[in-house]
Amino acid sequence: MRARLGIIITLAAVVLLLIILNAASYVKVERTAESEESPDRSTYNSGPTGTRALYDFLRESGQQVARWTDPTSSLLSVNGPKPATMVVVGRTIVGYGDADAKQLLHWVEGGGRLVVIDRTPDQRLLPKSKNWTIRTHVLRYPFNETDPTNLEQMTAEIKTATAAQPTRLSRGVQTVLPSRFSGAIDLERERKVTTTGKHGGDSTFDEDTDSTEDEAPEHYKRSGSQAPAASENDFSSAPVVDIVGADGVLLVDYPHGRGRIVLLSDPFIVANNGIGRADNLILALNVVAGTGGLIAFDEFHQGRGSTHNALIHYFAGTPVLALCGQFALIALAVIWSRGRRFARPLPLPQVDRRSSLEFVASMAELEQLAKAHDLALENIYHRVRRAMVRYAGLNNLSPRAEVAARVSGRSGLNRHELELLMQRCEDAINGANISGKQALHLARRLREIEALLGLRTRTRDERQSAES
Repeated sequence: MRARLGIIITLAAVVLLLIILNAASYVKVERTAESEESPDRSTYNSGPTGTRALYDFLRESGQQVARWTDPTSSLLSVNGPKPATMVVVGRTIVGYGDADAKQLLHWVEGGGRLVVIDRTPDQRLLPKSKNWTIRTHVLRYPFNETDPTNLEQMTAEIKTATAAQPTRLSRGVQTVLPSRFSGAIDLERERKVTTTGKHGGDSTFDEDTDSTEDEAPEHYKRSGSQAPAASENDFSSAPVVDIVGADGVLLVDYPHGRGRIVLLSDPFIVANNGIGRADNLILALNVVAGTGGLIAFDEFHQGRGSTHNALIHYFAGTPVLALCGQFALIALAVIWSRGRRFARPLPLPQVDRRSSLEFVASMAELEQLAKAHDLALENIYHRVRRAMVRYAGLNNLSPRAEVAARVSGRSGLNRHELELLMQRCEDAINGANISGKQALHLARRLREIEALLGLRTRTRDERQSAES
């Protein structure tokens, strides 16, 4: 354990040093201020350009609302509750590919409802409705100095918009306050013209939008004027204009298959910095809620898809991930070093499985069987006598009478009894007849004298044998 204590202390010191270095070198990256030029339209964002307020209001008002973090393909194969409305707000961080747009529109054709809220939406999400084409254009673009929290900068010289006609989306809306950077929706309609040839045959073709005024198809840009009457054949496919502003149409909706597509050309109306202005909240609820059902906000294309590890995303930008990597490297280094030999090979330690008591028991059994009581007594007496000689300050050749006298004078033991004990032990060793009981009595008496004098010959012998 002492050998490993140094390794443990070294590892702890290295880890502490790494923590100090990471803490000293870590520089907190300040979050860039939001702007209309690079907005974050996610429902997780509570900043001015986010849509957190709308999402929380829908949830608190009892609407079924969810953040959709799965790929677009899951709309066609989801096993749980299926969304009735998919909301795409603003310019997404992850753009829609051709496959994504095709799958999303296929979901709309099956009866889904797509809400697109953007100034310049992806044209792949706005398919033609028979002979109607829907596009947007922007008159004023935001600049870096525009503060999204400043209402005066966002709505300078902008008049409120009103409902073009009573529809489900404009219900309860009197005035809507868009931003100065809102887009205007263009509705282009192509008419089929029938002409009679020289030989009396009829031919039908679609007129080009660059034809003369008398022959040109109707090219209608909504700017507040009355929409032309649609023919009976294309009435059901014509876009419905709901909200019209000073710069053009703000809100339209039109069918696509069995579903419907809604286009709102200004995210300011549903963003945190604009939803509380005029009747923007009422319009946002009408546009997003629709006819009920689960409302899903597309967070996958906002860069918050479920394919990303939530734990790693939470600790992104902090030194925690670097610390975990360093800990893993340290663990690998320890495992690698423990599994490699860094010095010459050493023989395995030979551990004697036998104990000292096993030897003593064997010798005692042999002496008892051979009735060699004198041999057992000799082993004990010689060790005690050597200890007594050292205790008395004499040498091993000193007679027992002198040894007994010196020991008695120093310890207070009876000299006569001590000398008699030594004589009887020497007589037994020299061949005098002695029984096992007598030998045991003499051995017990020698141990008592050893204990009284504090000689502890067995402990000293064990220590000397261990040292040698």
